[in-house]
Amino acid sequence: MKFSDMAERQILKAQAEGQLDNLKGAGRPLNQAGDGSVDAIGFRIMAEAGALPREIQLRKAVEEQTRVVSAAADEVTRKQAAKKLADLQLRLDIEQEARRRFYGR
Repeated sequence: MKFSDMAERQILKAQAEGQLDNLKGAGRPLNQAGDGSVDAIGFRIMAEAGALPREIQLRKAVEEQTRVVSAAADEVTRKQAAKKLADLQLRLDIEQEARRRFYGR
């Protein structure tokens, strides 16, 4: 199964659960600014509905924790933040590997 098919399923699920009701811009054509791919559009719709896939949530958490590590004031704080970053990165890697195996990518 393609990743775009997975995104489509997530969109249909969110739609069935009413998560896409009353979204900003409902009923208007999609703005395809950016890369315009089906995945990007699907992810944007899901993000606006608060229904991001776990992999995307983890990716965002890794980015945020990277900023925390960079901004750490002292060595102890930096080590604690780095430990949390390593844990998040491991979880993201596991999630990506599970998707690759499940969808044959």
